[in-house]
Amino acid sequence: MNIYQTLVLASILSLAGCGKNSESPEQNSNTQTPNITSKPATMAVEMQRVPAGKFILGSDLIDKEDLQTRYGFPAPLYVNEHPQREANLPAFEMDKYEVSNAQYKAFLLAAKGPDRGAVPPDWSQNGYGLAQSQMQTMPMDTLRMIAADHFKLDMDTRNMEREAISKAMLEKHLELDKFPVTGVTWSDADKFCRWRGARLPTEKEWEKAARGTTGNEFPWGNNWDPKLTNTGDDSEWEEGIAPVGAYPNNASPYGIYDLSGNVWEWTDSWYDINEGSDYHDPEYGKKHMIIKGGSGGMGHYAISYFYRNATRQYAEPDTVAEDIGFRCVK
Repeated sequence: MNIYQTLVLASILSLAGCGKNSESPEQNSNTQTPNITSKPATMAVEMQRVPAGKFILGSDLIDKEDLQTRYGFPAPLYVNEHPQREANLPAFEMDKYEVSNAQYKAFLLAAKGPDRGAVPPDWSQNGYGLAQSQMQTMPMDTLRMIAADHFKLDMDTRNMEREAISKAMLEKHLELDKFPVTGVTWSDADKFCRWRGARLPTEKEWEKAARGTTGNEFPWGNNWDPKLTNTGDDSEWEEGIAPVGAYPNNASPYGIYDLSGNVWEWTDSWYDINEGSDYHDPEYGKKHMIIKGGSGGMGHYAISYFYRNATRQYAEPDTVAEDIGFRCVK
């Protein structure tokens, strides 16, 4: 860990220890930047209601194109989704958008002790974790180095004064506020949702929110259109990830955005056999949590299979990945 990474970690953790969760997180606004020199700014979290009732879960598809061989996948495609079946759930609410960096930072500043999540590793690389108080006090040589090497400011920082560099850094913070938080383990995501008085969605809840009652293949319908979501093919987004809500047509029947593409999302379900299935995956059991939705960081694997509502992928709960995020339900 270099001196900058140490500063980032120390500043976030020390400020978080002083934070107070004095306001209901449901009254907070994700359009504001947390004041990282004091308690977090308020953040309003929009949630959409998913009504009670029946819906279609899973699929009966088979790999007619032999994608497994073509792309070298270790396991057959689709079979862990079998069988397609009808399920029934009570009503719930789900976050309209993926949890953002700004929201997660507010959590770090407010939560205490074992209820606090970890600082995402990327925050010590892209400058997002650096507190404003650190910008005002660290040596100028260090500040200029951080501005160039970590914030990657598109300007010559070698002779810039503190005020100008700090202003540019804070503008970069405002940009990063809008992106989905990634690099969080399942436990980090679970702690965040519980801090907010919510929880992670089950696989069934996630799939109903994405598919509606008619079993849509994708949130917007049954026809694949990579222009409607972020598959990582759009060079506009650095690291393949877009700000939350950047694709206005990527909405489910319940008005929930980004369920397909941008980042994978943690669920509260173990990767295990479906009821009525005769397929046995050696990875089944309480080893991996199901992740859903596909991401923008998949490179040449950006095929439609990953962005389907029924697709079941998985990750170990302690996985820290730059393309896994989450959202909450209640």
